[in-house]
Amino acid sequence: MTTTDTSAGRRLVDPRNAYPRPPFGKQTQQLPGDEPSMQPRPDHGEQTYRGSGRLTGLATLITGADSGIGKAVALAFAREGADVVIAYLSETEDAQDTVRLVEAEGRKAIAVPGDLSDEAQCKALAGRAREELGRIDVLVNNAAFQKRYDSISQVPTEDWDRTLKTNLSAMFWLCREIVPTMEPGSSVINTASIQAREPSSSLLAYATTKGGIVAFSQALAFEVAKRGIRVNVVAPGPVWTPLIPASTSAEGTSTFGQDSPLGRPAQPAELAPAYVFLASPEASYVTGEVIAVTGGELFS
Repeated sequence: MTTTDTSAGRRLVDPRNAYPRPPFGKQTQQLPGDEPSMQPRPDHGEQTYRGSGRLTGLATLITGADSGIGKAVALAFAREGADVVIAYLSETEDAQDTVRLVEAEGRKAIAVPGDLSDEAQCKALAGRAREELGRIDVLVNNAAFQKRYDSISQVPTEDWDRTLKTNLSAMFWLCREIVPTMEPGSSVINTASIQAREPSSSLLAYATTKGGIVAFSQALAFEVAKRGIRVNVVAPGPVWTPLIPASTSAEGTSTFGQDSPLGRPAQPAELAPAYVFLASPEASYVTGEVIAVTGGELFS
């Protein structure tokens, strides 16, 4: 991160140059992708995030936490004092690195593999998380799947179904299992996207699910407010995660994020503070809201 030290102890960060800007090296991966192969390597806040006890003692479950945004959130939650169950698909090496980061902060970390597009796996994950931590105070639904197609005629039914089940149905299944057991002060944080408001034609299924996540979250927020449970959304813009080289052409990956107002994609570390805020007592009057972390792209 590029910073400028000024007089009187001020510390300025130029958002245009805080992290690497495209063009990046041309690169592709197979889904679901892994972070060691990415250049530049994503920043999850390993050297920069400083905790202050805002989530002390909370029991948290984060899906898609082996890499990308989920990994950055797991690290930030641990540095704020939370224990974390890390749900992931199959990238065991990445997940174990997340476990290492959480445990280095003296917090409990449990990694649970499995395909959340399967309802039974979501039920099993919810049960495992409660068994390991005793309860769930914060549920972060972050796992996602996307594939690009040039036209609707090319989208296979199996990919459409997988996208909806991974991104939307898994969120529903986990909320249905976990929210009824939550105590007042608990929260749900769902990950949407700028695609919910500015959908790309090549991401038809993915954009559909992200719009659905916003509507689902706002409807659920109204239902559970009377129980003192908050439900909110973080909507990222372009973020440098393994999903990008795994679902984008080499040329597209090279220029990824360059059209954002800040001229670059976000790093996962830049998303984590939004999740910390929404999980914290400081957000006690925030529910049914969307925090857009888009680098200047309008979410309206």
